[in-house]
Amino acid sequence: MCKTEDSLANASSQQLRQNLLSLLTKFAYQEGNFTLSSGAKSSYYINCKQVTLRADGALIIGRLLFSLLPENTQAVAGLTLGADPLVSAVSVVSAYENKSIPALIIRKEPKGHGTKAYLEGPTLEPGARVVVLEDVVTTGRSAMLAVERLQAAGYHVEQIMALVDRQQGGAELYQSKGLKFQSLFSIAELQEYIA
Repeated sequence: MCKTEDSLANASSQQLRQNLLSLLTKFAYQEGNFTLSSGAKSSYYINCKQVTLRADGALIIGRLLFSLLPENTQAVAGLTLGADPLVSAVSVVSAYENKSIPALIIRKEPKGHGTKAYLEGPTLEPGARVVVLEDVVTTGRSAMLAVERLQAAGYHVEQIMALVDRQQGGAELYQSKGLKFQSLFSIAELQEYIA
C-alpha cells in the first residue's frame, strides 16, 4: 500500500469527507450544457466514475459508506454502471473490517442468456436486508428501479445512500415510498466548495 492509501486507511471520517469533496470537485464536477439520464437539461454534470474508479476514491468511498450502513445490513446493491464501483468498494472495506457484506449488481435489462437474471452476485436468504447505493441522485428513478428489482427477488430494502444529491426530487420520491435516504454531499456543498 502506498503512503496515500495508507494514510487514507487510517484517516478520520472528517478527513475522508474532505478528501472526497476535493476529488469530486476536481475530477467529477463539470459545467456546460448537458442532458441528464432523466432527459432534463443541466448547466452542470457530475461524472462520479472519474472518482469512484480511482484507487484513492474507491478506498475513501468504501470507508465512508461502510461506516454509515445500518448494523443489520446483509448486502449492498445498486444499478449498473454507476453503483458498480460503490458496492465493490464497500464490500472490500467490509472484509477488512471483519464484517463481510456481499455486493449485488442490478442489470438494467435481464441477462440475455443463461439464467436471464437481473441480479448478479451471491444469492441471499429471503428477506435479507439490502442497502441500495447510488453515485448521483437526481429524480431518484434509477435507485427506485434497483429497489423494485431487489424487492421482486424477495429482499428487504429500507435505505438508499448516495454520494451526491442534486436536490431535484430524489429525496422526496424516496420519502414518499417509505425509504430512508442519506447522501454524503448535496450539490450545494459541491458548488460552495468550488466557489
